[in-house]
Amino acid sequence: MDNFVIRPALEAEAAQIKDLIHIVGINPSGLDWKRFVVAVNESGQVISCGQLKPHGADVLELASIGTLPEYRGRGLARAIIEDLLQKSPRPLYLMCIEHNGPMYEKFGFTSIKESEMPKYFRRIKQMFNIADVFRKTGEELLVMKLE
Repeated sequence: MDNFVIRPALEAEAAQIKDLIHIVGINPSGLDWKRFVVAVNESGQVISCGQLKPHGADVLELASIGTLPEYRGRGLARAIIEDLLQKSPRPLYLMCIEHNGPMYEKFGFTSIKESEMPKYFRRIKQMFNIADVFRKTGEELLVMKLE
């Protein structure tokens, strides 16, 4: 495993975080560097990241988990998630594509029904379902919860 450090993001790393999110192709909305934890290599490059994103006063989402492709498989995302979980109140929510669900189940997250979802997640899931009619991936967007 490469040497890396997990720590809160610095303002100077905001552009690196945005670039990483675009490279890995995940939702680029709500990227506030102040909420991020990053993994940096020996050169100080942001190689993995994640955040706790608020949706109103009482809903918090584990979000923006991403690792540069050349650094995948080295435990970076797991380290980011574990760090964020230590800091997070419960319940904690997340959204992911169906094939990523088993990874989050290892951390104790479970899929929830639409009727159990906070309003924000119901709305996103409905938009995803409409968009998937055109994309035709056949994969579901899971909303998961950790108590």
